[in-house]
Amino acid sequence: MDLNNIQSYLLKEIADIDGNNLTGAYNIRSDSMSIGRQSTENIEIVSKTGVSGMDIFIKPNTVGESVHIPVVMTKSGLKEEVYNDFYIGDNADVEIVAGCGIDNCGNHDSQHDGIHRFYVGKNAKIKYVEKHFGSGEGSGKRILNPVTEVYMEEGSTCEMEMVQIKGVDDTERKTVAELKDGAKLIIRERLMTHNVQRALSDYVVSLNGDGANADVVSRGVARDDSYQRLDLKIIGNAACKGHTECDSIIMDNGNILAVPALEANNVDASLVHEAAIGKIAGDQIIKLMTLGLTEAEAEEQIINGFLR
Repeated sequence: MDLNNIQSYLLKEIADIDGNNLTGAYNIRSDSMSIGRQSTENIEIVSKTGVSGMDIFIKPNTVGESVHIPVVMTKSGLKEEVYNDFYIGDNADVEIVAGCGIDNCGNHDSQHDGIHRFYVGKNAKIKYVEKHFGSGEGSGKRILNPVTEVYMEEGSTCEMEMVQIKGVDDTERKTVAELKDGAKLIIRERLMTHNVQRALSDYVVSLNGDGANADVVSRGVARDDSYQRLDLKIIGNAACKGHTECDSIIMDNGNILAVPALEANNVDASLVHEAAIGKIAGDQIIKLMTLGLTEAEAEEQIINGFLR
């Protein structure tokens, strides 16, 4: 692939990869076009027909492999909707790295709506990493609206890392998960907004099988005049366990709304929610300032540790 400096910079930020030295299965998308693709013996990437997107097939018993499908956008005013479906075979154990980076130096909004659906086979394990990032000095917005659907078979495990910590002006994230017997879902969301940015996160997790287990934790920092809303619902339809946690730091004139919901439809469903919103404790700042940091540097250290 012949990447320019902006494409290389965005790929490094969202997927920690060098686009010129990729190995394994991958598809690199830039400005609504695939600019590089590679399948492997166990992971096949196929373009969809009728809509923009891909089908990714991972063979049963595939272990230790990865697939990268990052998206970058460098043209102001570009808007796209992409559908990617993942079919993970029984007993597979793989890592999937996605994410989107938008560099907007123009006056028109740029927007990427990515719809990802995961069909996780019996006893399969996946780690899914999705990072969102925005850059550019233009007045046009950088808009990302991801939709994630996860359908988990018996005994499967899915660990998801959702990260957005810089430059995205507006986002609406929707995540839906359905778990069968013994399936386990772990979600870690990290989010920071600043200026007048807006971020909405909506999670609905249905524990439909005995022994299903979900642990969903969201950490956010709202700075300046930004706004965050978290709707987090776990539904227990069997003898299952569910835990959700919302932990947020509010700064300046930020606004945070957390809307937790637990629904138990089985006497053996055990569901727990924890939530906390507050400012940075003054004694934490003072302690770091005694070590030689300025107040601003102390705040940044605390925030970086909180979102790690």
